[in-house]
Amino acid sequence: MALSDLITHKNGRQRKMAGAINPPENMRYMDKEEKSSSDPEVEEEAEGLIRGSDSEDRRHRVRPGIRGELGNVSLLLFLYVLQGIPLGLAGSIPLILQSKSVSYKDQAFFSFVFWPFSLKLLWAPLVDALYFSRFGRRKSWLVPTQFLLGLFMLYLSGTVDSLLQSEGGPKVVTLTAVFFMLEFLAATQDIAVDGWALTMLSRENVGYASTCNSVGQTAGYFLGNVLFLALESADFCNKYLRVVPKDTGIVTLSDFLFFWGVVFLVSTTLVAIIKRENEQGKGKRKVHEETEGVMETYKLLFSIIKMPTVFTFCALLLTAKIGFSAADAVTGLKLVEAGVPKEQLALLAVPMVPLQILLPVIISKYTAGPRPLDVFYKAFPFRLLIGLLYALLVWWTPSVKEEGGFPVYYYAIVLLSYAFHQVALYSMYVACMAFHAKVSDPLIGGTYMTLLNTVTNLGGNWPSTVALWMVDPLTSKECQGAVRQSCGSPDEAGLCVKEGGVCVTTLDGYYVESVVCVVIGLAWWVWLGKKMRRLQEQSPAAWRCRANQ
Repeated sequence: MALSDLITHKNGRQRKMAGAINPPENMRYMDKEEKSSSDPEVEEEAEGLIRGSDSEDRRHRVRPGIRGELGNVSLLLFLYVLQGIPLGLAGSIPLILQSKSVSYKDQAFFSFVFWPFSLKLLWAPLVDALYFSRFGRRKSWLVPTQFLLGLFMLYLSGTVDSLLQSEGGPKVVTLTAVFFMLEFLAATQDIAVDGWALTMLSRENVGYASTCNSVGQTAGYFLGNVLFLALESADFCNKYLRVVPKDTGIVTLSDFLFFWGVVFLVSTTLVAIIKRENEQGKGKRKVHEETEGVMETYKLLFSIIKMPTVFTFCALLLTAKIGFSAADAVTGLKLVEAGVPKEQLALLAVPMVPLQILLPVIISKYTAGPRPLDVFYKAFPFRLLIGLLYALLVWWTPSVKEEGGFPVYYYAIVLLSYAFHQVALYSMYVACMAFHAKVSDPLIGGTYMTLLNTVTNLGGNWPSTVALWMVDPLTSKECQGAVRQSCGSPDEAGLCVKEGGVCVTTLDGYYVESVVCVVIGLAWWVWLGKKMRRLQEQSPAAWRCRANQ
């Protein structure tokens, strides 16, 4: 898990937590549906409505009709907040597991939980094409998935304590299976809500959909991750929220899951009964959506991937982030292992929000030209260097720890290092997204760009999982205080302790990974990075899908 993952909301929209790996890097499926909403007949009808409206009244209205659609905007915002809750909860579990000293192999296994948002393109065509017309195209998927989310949360509220506190240690396999299903359902809900947003709002106000998405999902992630970790921490609650100290936080994970499970069930029932799709309101006409066949969509995706330029670009995207995987996936967990309170790391998200809002705006000025990947290439080595600085930060952390915790200047340095990381990360991310928009075939722009965004996201997930998996095998320990004992495995470590010895780490696999990843990253930058830059020199025809020519 990334240091930034502990601090802020990818995922991403991924989003997993925003920050060191992917958060904005999680792709949206909304652009595919935008294409169908641009029907010429609908545009002509909209123009007729505008022409027929009173001109004097229009001069006094900044955005016509928004007041009449505040209910729809509020509903969209609420649905995106619900979507962020399971994302935030999934992001908090690795920190809880780390405080219970699980192995990094178990952390790697749990990291598969974050993959559904990177792979949702695989089943998005099904969500788009299969539905019950009487119930509603989007509600056919939204209502069942949110009901299942609520039921899973209620189930977890009764079992999560036993899963985390069993005698043999946390039951990571079961936790992974349940939270994977939660994320799968959340990703499916995301597809449905993105599509519904385009018909729920009128054409003049559809731009608010992306705002609802960004604000709602971020707020939901904050509630499920940062706020939960703070309220669950006894130290934080005793220090800031209580007069009389207690041994537990204000809420438990079980209570939090139960509350949101009830919220999901109640709100979904109300949406199913009260809200109708494609309602005809004042100044609003029903939008008829076109549906591409499922097989046609999959064939189109396959035809895009087969194009030589796209295939090369995808291969580069899948390997570009190997050099950052140790820093992004392991650093935060190592800080928790060194004694840094997980809730304090999570709360560092708050002062980072302004920077995360401003960075894309500033960087986009440098990626708007014909060669956006130049910014990607220039930011690459700086992000590698920050990975080494992260390793130095982890090494320095134990020596800074005081009896009452960590001094203020330590958190200031952590925040500063994360800020530098965000500059490098957003430079690469915005450059990559700008290039996606530049090369995507305009005839199939939504599907094309979604495919590239999915590959980009997957290129961050798989190296992170591998990095977590390799920490333990690369770590060397020896048994001190017991003759002829070793610590090569959990059983051997237990025998060492039983014989009166103690296992001491002689070489931490995290530092080995940090160096190896930077070496691999530099090699990629020198040889493959230049190849990526040369893709900008390809003609527009090289990126055009022949199936649409």
